Amino acid sequence: MLEIIVLVVIFGLIHSWLAGQDIKSKVKRAIGERAYHGFYRLGYNILAAVTLLPPLILIILRGEVIWRIEGLAVGALLLIQAAGVIGLVVSLLQIDWMRFAGLRQTLAYFSGAALPLPEEPLQTGGLYGLVRHPLYLFSLMAMWPMATMTDSLLAFNIAATLYFVVGSLYEERRLVAAFGENYVAYRQRVPWLIPGLRLRN
Repeated sequence: MLEIIVLVVIFGLIHSWLAGQDIKSKVKRAIGERAYHGFYRLGYNILAAVTLLPPLILIILRGEVIWRIEGLAVGALLLIQAAGVIGLVVSLLQIDWMRFAGLRQTLAYFSGAALPLPEEPLQTGGLYGLVRHPLYLFSLMAMWPMATMTDSLLAFNIAATLYFVVGSLYEERRLVAAFGENYVAYRQRVPWLIPGLRLRN
């Protein structure tokens, strides 16, 4: 369990470091502004996927069962997971998912289109009117309702949940800086991560 938590923490630290302005500025100077805007997001996502592989492999290879649920309750858990997956897909489709993945920037680079891309508008409707971080909410809904839970999967889920919580707080700072009063008003109107639960900001 400890190894998985450590690996997820390492993933989170690398992910947060790469999201910082200091490393972004250094990369921009090293490879040039156009190449930075064309490839940084895609490279960021590829590295995130690679650093997430070790804990996922450990989950597959090891783990003692903590609980196993059987019977009709399994169907209810699967419905919650399905809602999480569907919600995650819909949340991605509400934003520019190709830009989120870094593909649109890379395509723009190779096609000779202008870079950086125009700022993406603030999403406040649809599932973003339910909570401010639907990607995290629906990821948690897909992760937690497991009929069979091992100690390694539990460790991963706990560490990932903490990462989502901390990551959302840093993301909120970035969004306030990007959208100013529009995001502040949105934050006052829409719950953070749990529908219907309002926390003082």
